Amino acid sequence: MSDVVITVRPNGPYLVQGKVRVVDADGREFPTDPSRPIALCRCAHSKQRPFCDGSHKTCGFQADDRAPAGGG
Repeated sequence: MSDVVITVRPNGPYLVQGKVRVVDADGREFPTDPSRPIALCRCAHSKQRPFCDGSHKTCGFQADDRAPAGGG
């Protein structure tokens, strides 16, 4: 299994790198390109949810979550 890294972007989406599957509540898979990172919406204003379309830039979304110092 390859490593998956999820990066919390300041005032933006979750950036997911690595081979993952994104499925809806009915188990249907969203098409993704495993060679490219995907951005998942956090602001809830995207017209392409669960994916980010950049709406966080104009809706006033603010979140700058940081992991605890020391890694955990």
